[in-house]
Amino acid sequence: MPKITFYNLSIEKREKLINAVKQEFSRVPLSQASISNIVKSARIPRGSFYQYFEDKEDAFFYLLEERVKRNQSEVYFLLNKHNGDIFEMMIAFFEKVITEQDENRNFLKNLFLNMTYEVEHEFGRSFNGYETNQQFIQFESKVNKEILHISNQEEFKYLMKILTSVLLRSIIETFSKDQSKEEALRNFKLEITLLKRGLKK
Repeated sequence: MPKITFYNLSIEKREKLINAVKQEFSRVPLSQASISNIVKSARIPRGSFYQYFEDKEDAFFYLLEERVKRNQSEVYFLLNKHNGDIFEMMIAFFEKVITEQDENRNFLKNLFLNMTYEVEHEFGRSFNGYETNQQFIQFESKVNKEILHISNQEEFKYLMKILTSVLLRSIIETFSKDQSKEEALRNFKLEITLLKRGLKK
């Protein structure tokens, strides 16, 4: 995470640095990203970068964490919009991700096509990453359980893990195969329908 000096920057300077970081990670994945490009775009000395971040991985995961925070807010919004239907929320969230534009889309594409365990774990916190059990209970309370065949919180947690895994794999497939929005949505909705219906006669 950023050093304290990063948070001491003025809002304008902080945003300029973050925009430079985002631009670089939208251009190439983490493994190919260049600190030289970041400092050139931000117009700061290379040494200044290390006053704010430990390394490029530190900057990348800060950007990812900020994205996850926005995702968590979006998840709550979509749950409310769809009356607590966890399946419809997932479909709406999937559609939002695959229709991102410009830098946001490029950042996500690089993110998903170069997925590591650490990145998968962090992005998965969009749904499962509540810091306390109380926060998870609050999230769970927004879900309409009357439409779910689950009997306790443990089963709900595993349901979320399953849905999150399906979501992440579907996003990766969308980007890797360069699927159209229509094709990607059709495939994802089919998978969600199979989960809703159950697979055993």
